[in-house]
Amino acid sequence: MAAVMSQDIGPGDMPWRIWHNPEACLACGACVATCTFGAIYATLPLPLAGHAEGTGPAPAKPLIRQKAGTANACTGCGMCAKVCPAGAIEPKFNPDNRWSLVARKNGPIKRGGRSALPMPRTLDSIVVGRISQMTDPALDSERHTFDLRAPLGRVLLPRDIPLKTNGDNLLISGKTPPVRWIYPLIFSDMSIGALSTRAWEAMILATAYLNEQCGMPVRMCSGEGGMPQKLLESERIKYMIIQIASGHFGWNRIIAAMPRMKADPAAILIKIGQGAKPGDGGLLPAAKVAPHIQAIRGVPRTTLHSPPNHQGLYSIEESVQKMHLSLNAAFGFRVPVAVKCAASATSVSVYNNLLRDPYNICGGFFLDGIMGGTGAANAVSLDHTGHPIVSKLRDCYRAAVNLGLQGRIPLWAGGGVGLGGDAAADAFKLICLGADGVFVGRLLIQLLGCIGNEQGRCNACNTGRCPTGICTQDMRLVQRLDVDRGAQAIVDYMLAFDAEMRKLMAPVGNSSLPVGRADALVSTDRAVADILGIQYAC
Repeated sequence: MAAVMSQDIGPGDMPWRIWHNPEACLACGACVATCTFGAIYATLPLPLAGHAEGTGPAPAKPLIRQKAGTANACTGCGMCAKVCPAGAIEPKFNPDNRWSLVARKNGPIKRGGRSALPMPRTLDSIVVGRISQMTDPALDSERHTFDLRAPLGRVLLPRDIPLKTNGDNLLISGKTPPVRWIYPLIFSDMSIGALSTRAWEAMILATAYLNEQCGMPVRMCSGEGGMPQKLLESERIKYMIIQIASGHFGWNRIIAAMPRMKADPAAILIKIGQGAKPGDGGLLPAAKVAPHIQAIRGVPRTTLHSPPNHQGLYSIEESVQKMHLSLNAAFGFRVPVAVKCAASATSVSVYNNLLRDPYNICGGFFLDGIMGGTGAANAVSLDHTGHPIVSKLRDCYRAAVNLGLQGRIPLWAGGGVGLGGDAAADAFKLICLGADGVFVGRLLIQLLGCIGNEQGRCNACNTGRCPTGICTQDMRLVQRLDVDRGAQAIVDYMLAFDAEMRKLMAPVGNSSLPVGRADALVSTDRAVADILGIQYAC
């Protein structure tokens, strides 16, 4: 028997241990074939490994063993348990693991999809406290007509609208910035590359169905990396927000397709930073750069790294002059252009500068918090870099109120929306704190079948071996995702989201979105109440 050294890695060091019952096992091999990480293998029990046929007792069934090592570590995805017809195998969390130590053998730990911030969240300590009384008559959530619309685009102050009279008619006499009135929830930016083609297709199908069959003007953001040619030249481009990020991937195709576009996109989003990994930029591992991704992005098969900021932009003013003017001009000043930044201590400064933009061309400020999901990042960045979204959103809204410019540049917030299981409640609270709307990403891939969670299960989006076919370009794994069922799950959730938003607006007595109505909220945490300027309740 080989010698064991104290530094050797064993199954007991792994975050997940494989439990296997050989008595119930049918020896079908489905679990081994299904495991995308190669974490398990079949072997004979040691005493019978050299058994000769016809002598001694009958051979025992093969055992399922777990590989020890960081390259084939079990992620706890549970796909082996899903396919086992006898229920003879299951991954179990190992509380005595040494993963944080042994996994650094090959450099910093990378992790996709989840943040390990402590629970409960700030939003969980906030409730809707101003409800129906005789002085605040409630509305009927089932029969009342609610206006669930949020602006995307620069909203002019009444005194700035170029109006003139023509007899009894009031006419606009000059140029006004483009504004889209859309649903207060945007499908956040996740690129085709980070997600599989089937996952992207399911999201686009759901977006189109919600718009055309349900009357919900939901918009979807492309993420960095361009879009398929057919979508660029389709009527449904009007449901898409095209993102330009620091890597500029895929923009050659978008520019080439402009003359053939049948409609304008919903908006252009300039991603300056994201909340999950500010300072890291974006990263698409080479394992995900399949031939169709190479064609869309115009790159060879290599790891694609987006810089942490747009090169050549050294100030907010320069950003306004260069990028906003050029992108507005590219679409003839018909399409709103917005900015996405990571929530940080400087968010208010950025927002204040954008509010003073003399060109009136900044059409939105997207603020992304630390709890937003990401496909591939260093664990230390996910866990220790960034800013929670709630207080920064409130600070930006209050700063605009102090200037008398609230609502001029719509505020959109994201980062952990729906993490507690109810996106409508989170969205309503953020809107009351000053957001015009919210954007969600992680929630969508969970609806498509993502099995990752905040307790460390799976979270291997960065490996390109996603067991559910959502965050991979391996066609064998992509086949596991049912496009129609995924789109239906998103549609069903959005219809429930819409009904729940109405049920929250009704007791407050608002027919339209209660933007900035912090008086409707109370907190059960004194510190949260004091910082956000809302009532404290105990």
